[in-house]
Amino acid sequence: MTSPLTALRLAVAKAPIVPVLVVSDVAQAAPLAKALLEGGLTTAEVTLRTPAGVGAIAAMKAAAPDLLVGAGTVLSGEDVRNSVEAGADFLVSPGMSSGLLAALGEHRRLMIPGVATASEAMSRHEEGFEMLKLFPANIAGGVPALKALAGPLPHLQFMPTGGVSAENAGEYLALKNVVAVGGSWVATQADVESGDWKGISRKAKEALSAISS
Repeated sequence: MTSPLTALRLAVAKAPIVPVLVVSDVAQAAPLAKALLEGGLTTAEVTLRTPAGVGAIAAMKAAAPDLLVGAGTVLSGEDVRNSVEAGADFLVSPGMSSGLLAALGEHRRLMIPGVATASEAMSRHEEGFEMLKLFPANIAGGVPALKALAGPLPHLQFMPTGGVSAENAGEYLALKNVVAVGGSWVATQADVESGDWKGISRKAKEALSAISS
């Protein structure tokens, strides 16, 4: 059976941009998921920053089963439980605490924890995490930092998020230790709030075209 992060790697190999979404109304979830798929994307991260986040994950999975939907801003055991129950394919956190680590239990294999330093990256790897999120990428050193980490830590894989944009996504994805980038520019909160599904699909196609050219 394919592990969750193996499935994620296969998905981002096809489309290495993971839109980071803020959904305030569950009714927005189904058309949003379909718009992302129409744009050629294979994954999405729904943040738990709004009360609708968990419900949006479930609704997106129901509307677009082929889309891998993860939960972002996972901070507690309750977030883990709610996300898994909603059908989240993976979990993302801005960092890692001893409490969250303990609360993950058997779901540790779903988590992509945030790191900002080499020491944090080494610690997370020792704890068994397969993929890491450089966050906030622009403040933590961005492309130069990831290039530097690749030398002593070539076994680590990253999904940088925070400050990644249409303008610099290609620079990140050109690095061997970057498997995908996370960003909000493809489907901004304003896009989602206004229901600009065609615009989201268009931006997704443009983003994928830009990194493949």
